[in-house]
Amino acid sequence: MLEIVNFLNRYIWSNALVFLFLAVGLFFTVQTRFVQVRRFKDMVTLLFEKNDDNAGISSFQALAMSLGSRIGTGNIVGVATAISLGGPGAVFWMWITGFFGSATSFIEITLTQIYKSKLEGEYRGGTPFYIYKGLNLKWFSVISAIILTVVIGIFWPTVQANTIALTVKDSFNIPPLVTGTLLALSIAVIIYGGVKRIATVSEYLVPFMAFGYVGICIVLLAINASEIPAMFSLIVSSAFNLNATFAGLLGTAIAMGVQRGVFASAAGLGTETFESGATSVSHPAKQGLVQALSIYIDTFLICTSTAFMILITGMYNVNPKGGEPIVNNLQDAGPELYTQFAMGTLVSQTFGQYFMTASLFLFCFTTLITYFYKMDTNISFVKETLNLKHSSKFVNHLARFGLLGMVIFGAINSAPLIWGITDLGVGLLGWINVITIFLLSKIAVKALKDYDEQKKAGLNPIFRPSKVGIKNADFWEELETKELGEKESAAALTKPVNRSLSDLQQSDVFLE
Repeated sequence: MLEIVNFLNRYIWSNALVFLFLAVGLFFTVQTRFVQVRRFKDMVTLLFEKNDDNAGISSFQALAMSLGSRIGTGNIVGVATAISLGGPGAVFWMWITGFFGSATSFIEITLTQIYKSKLEGEYRGGTPFYIYKGLNLKWFSVISAIILTVVIGIFWPTVQANTIALTVKDSFNIPPLVTGTLLALSIAVIIYGGVKRIATVSEYLVPFMAFGYVGICIVLLAINASEIPAMFSLIVSSAFNLNATFAGLLGTAIAMGVQRGVFASAAGLGTETFESGATSVSHPAKQGLVQALSIYIDTFLICTSTAFMILITGMYNVNPKGGEPIVNNLQDAGPELYTQFAMGTLVSQTFGQYFMTASLFLFCFTTLITYFYKMDTNISFVKETLNLKHSSKFVNHLARFGLLGMVIFGAINSAPLIWGITDLGVGLLGWINVITIFLLSKIAVKALKDYDEQKKAGLNPIFRPSKVGIKNADFWEELETKELGEKESAAALTKPVNRSLSDLQQSDVFLE
């Protein structure tokens, strides 16, 4: 079974998919007229827009949840792996991927907001919603939601829990079963509080862990300030095959940089759309812009911090597949240890180990609590679409217990098959999602044009789908109808005051 899964993954996650993400990102960048540059100021200011709607969460909370999901082992081990296989030049191509991926994220999140719904008193949106409403493929949207539920709620938690349990065991010698049980109990307290509690925890925890990680990087750069110009020169020269040491690695550097950039940010995969569907905003493009900023934070802050720490301290090897080692500074140590060794140059290797343990714990913990929300949103979509509301409580509780059980299972078991099946499911959905958002991109661009026009007129953008010519945006259509009804009611109340004397003379009241 494992051999079959690995065989399929070699095709699903081939360079074709990776470079498709890069090509689509370039297309969206041109299509939106470089929205990730010209609207950068809006990306930041919209983060702090207030939300008084109890049915939704704020843009900042959604950003924190999204970053909590995105920031994980891929930002640490993934970046180190890219350097170990593709050399320092892979970092440059990771930046390029993040830049174009920001436009991709804008498109898919704007679509998420356009086609969101209000289910069980909360705003919900994501990949299955815009597949159903945008492409009118009900059966396929349900299948995608079921696959996402299984992958995110069953397989992914085991991987994250196993990472936490092993790092805690290596650092503090605590048995994995104890770590897994305590982890499950902590997650239960949070997820049973609903999306509001998940958002609140993420709102405080994610900035703390991100600033702490970036702070260590800044300290390392300050200590090795004289080496910074040489580090940048190394990255750029290696990226374009201009460095003699890394000559011949251009193709690998591009492939690994793009691949790691896609994996770390998940822009275009569709797995990071659900948090944004929970936000309350007056225009879909607003949340699209906020989430476009999250790619910058993920790639240019977290991933870059990892790369800088490794390169500035020289704590890395470069060993291309099927070739002889080009750099062997760490005596054949694996990429999972590069960042730990780099941090260890500050005080001691013990400090590096403990700090990495704390970082991985926080990164993986926030990822786990956002997995529940993604899973719960997909379940709500299936119930609503197939009219299974009568099974509401049973299915929800079963899903919660299932996720918590898999956290404990993952803490004490590491199954390569689970990793393989997870990658296979997400890879398939990645192909589907990137094609879907490509087909629906004109809808998102319409919303962006409407946003631009209202901003140019000095207005706070408000979305009215009938004005833009977008159909099946039922949430916004109902909001627009309600707004129109309120205006008509207000007009009706003032109408008698404006009636002429002749109208009054003909009325029953006047005759009496």
